[in-house]
Amino acid sequence: MLRIGDRNMDRSNLTRRSALILSAAGLISLATPALAANEYSMQEIVDSGHRFFGATSGGLASVVEKAFASYGLPNGYVLGEEGSGAWIGGLTYGEGTLYTKNAGDHHLFWQGPSIGLDFGGEGSRTMMLVYNMTDTSNLYNRFGGVAGSAYVVAGVGFNVMKNGNVLLVPIRTGVGARLGVNVGYLKVTDRPTWNPF
Repeated sequence: MLRIGDRNMDRSNLTRRSALILSAAGLISLATPALAANEYSMQEIVDSGHRFFGATSGGLASVVEKAFASYGLPNGYVLGEEGSGAWIGGLTYGEGTLYTKNAGDHHLFWQGPSIGLDFGGEGSRTMMLVYNMTDTSNLYNRFGGVAGSAYVVAGVGFNVMKNGNVLLVPIRTGVGARLGVNVGYLKVTDRPTWNPF
C-alpha cells in the first residue's frame, strides 16, 4: 500500500529525473549545432561542385555520396585547377581556394611527385574535401596516398590522402589522357613553388 508521503517522494524523484533528462537533451541540442556549424552538408558540396565543374559534373553526386558515406561531413573544401603529367615518374601542380565556415577563405597551392605504372598528362578541375582540420595550418603539409581510379563514376573520381588525422579527398574531372596507378603525395603550401618535394 502506497502512503501519501511515498507518493510525494515518487513524484519528486520523477520530477527530478525529468528535469535531468530535459537538461541533458537541451545540452545535446545546444552542442550539436556547434559541432555541425563548421561542417558542410552533402547538398552544399554537390551544389558547389555543380557550379564549379559545370557540364562535366555528371557523376559528381554519386562520387560525393560515396565520399560522405565513407568519411562523413567535411569541415572544409578546396576548389581549384591542376595539371599533371607522368612517364613512370610524374609531377602534379595545382592552385585553388580553401573554403571554410569558421576560418574564412584561403588561397593555396599544391604540388607533388608520383611514381608507378602511369603514363600521360591531364588538366583537371579539382575539388578537395577536407576532414578533421582543426586549424587551417593543418593543411600546409604533405599528404600521402594511392592515386588512380580509387572510385570513378562518369569520368569523375576521387582518391584519399592523409597526414595525421587530416584527410584530403581530391575529386577530379578533366581533359587529357592518363592511364595507370601511381603512388605519391601532395604538398600543400600557402605560396607557389616549383619544388614538388
